[in-house]
Amino acid sequence: MRRRTRTLIGTLAILVFVCLYGPLAMTLADSRIAETPAVVQAVLYSILGIAWIFPLMPLIRWMERPDR
Repeated sequence: MRRRTRTLIGTLAILVFVCLYGPLAMTLADSRIAETPAVVQAVLYSILGIAWIFPLMPLIRWMERPDR
């Protein structure tokens, strides 16, 4: 598969993932995190803001792989 095709497929997959992850993270933040102290909220919001990267790293590596 060419890099251009992988990039298109990967971009669409990332968009779908972020569109699903965003509302899930907002729901979690609204239901559980809002009741915690401000320092804990800051840490948890930071974790939620960065956590989406880890499941997508293999996909990004696959997208950026050179053509054979």
